[in-house]
Amino acid sequence: METHTPDFSLQVQGVKGFCPAGEVYAKQQFENKTIPVLSCEGPCIRGEIARLVANFIAQDVPSLARACHAETFFVPHSSMARWVKDARQSIMIDGCFLKCHGRVLRGLVGEDRMVQIDALPFYKKYTDIFLMDDVPEDERKAVARQVADKIISELKEDRVLMAAAA
Repeated sequence: METHTPDFSLQVQGVKGFCPAGEVYAKQQFENKTIPVLSCEGPCIRGEIARLVANFIAQDVPSLARACHAETFFVPHSSMARWVKDARQSIMIDGCFLKCHGRVLRGLVGEDRMVQIDALPFYKKYTDIFLMDDVPEDERKAVARQVADKIISELKEDRVLMAAAA
């Protein structure tokens, strides 16, 4: 089994239109100059914790707001994509060392305009579990809350949040 993937690209079918609610939301975030927060997500426990962490930090820090990764990545003419691409900085909360979403975001905004965080080292659990449903919901939320608090503290120390508010 190959353990390294060389750089590659995907052919993605185009789409007509955009998400009307996403357009209104992203235009408002663009006007407010909020920093987009994207995350890994899916059925994997690590992706679910990353998603919850991203939600918590965006709820707790007024200069941050959640962005839709799918619309950002796959609807390039949308306001969501424009907001993320034009933001001074973006924050990506990845679920594990593979940093799947972060690798895509880096290609869109560049490494110098993104803060990429692997959430797993903050809690170091569930490495032998795949499905999020194998961890009780209350436990998932509690772990995500702890990780979010640590990440917010780190972002403040690194002055990421101060720069975002400027």
